[in-house]
Amino acid sequence: MDVFVCAGCEAVLSAPVARVALPVHARQRWGHSLMPVLMESGTYAVDPEPGGPAGAAVLAPGDLRGTVLLPERCDGCCGSAGGDGPNLACVRCGLPVATRVDDCGYWQEVWCDPGATRIVPGADAEVPSRWAELAEECAPLPPVAPEGWWDPRWAAAVGAVLAGVVALSGGRPVAVEPGPLAATLGRAVDALLPPGPPGRTVVLAGPGLPVPEGPRALALVPVHPRTGEVWPCPGGVDGVPLDAAVWLHVAQGPDELPHPAAGRMPAGVHRDEPLPLRPLTLFRADLDVFLRTLSRLPAFHEPWLRRIHEEVRGRGYAWAPF
Repeated sequence: MDVFVCAGCEAVLSAPVARVALPVHARQRWGHSLMPVLMESGTYAVDPEPGGPAGAAVLAPGDLRGTVLLPERCDGCCGSAGGDGPNLACVRCGLPVATRVDDCGYWQEVWCDPGATRIVPGADAEVPSRWAELAEECAPLPPVAPEGWWDPRWAAAVGAVLAGVVALSGGRPVAVEPGPLAATLGRAVDALLPPGPPGRTVVLAGPGLPVPEGPRALALVPVHPRTGEVWPCPGGVDGVPLDAAVWLHVAQGPDELPHPAAGRMPAGVHRDEPLPLRPLTLFRADLDVFLRTLSRLPAFHEPWLRRIHEEVRGRGYAWAPF
């Protein structure tokens, strides 16, 4: 477990926290409602490719200690959007050390300024990724939130995967296997790539699943939620990283359909109510996550890929699958 301290006076600024992988939906903006906390209590993550200060670290607001809010730097509608710079100062010396974000449409988070804070590492040894126990590291994430709308974490995960699939397509048609990914990823793939017989097929791969064969497979593989390690594909198969919680949901297969039963309800038989949640709108991948991920891929220098990036960015949310 690590702790954050003030670079100016060495005051402790956080509870003990463990480093995990940066969630794919970090820095995501979604709608206009109040969002939950980004990081689980007791964890933090460092942005390896930041949109802000290099090496910025994010943690849950409840894990922060010894800071005071600077109201004059709290822009936003219902809270702070973080646009006015660090809005939390060290209580002991007054140095601005972090930025709290909690405005509507933003995940609630605290970004520690790497120039004003320092991480003091704990003595715990690093534990290697254990893929066989992936389900114990995180819970499967259904695509529909309990409130009945598409979960924004799915939108971010699919936006990132879409960038990887498009980049590996070579600009040729790609097929997506039937299932939840066809209803979410498939529409955007069909809109961005030309029609015709598919050159490659998107499949799911990872711990416990059959190994895909042949160079035509585009394997969606899980990203370890603690270490950020991508599940290694066998030789000759291209892998596209997918958020582990989303991957687990798809890997478990479709939910069992309810069926009628006579007499008393036997154990293990589902009732036929309530009906499964069905959002009123078609799924849209997160546009910003797609563009940001695409621009960071090695293949982005290819002219055809840059044209897709510019076209999607220019049309914005007028682009149907987004």
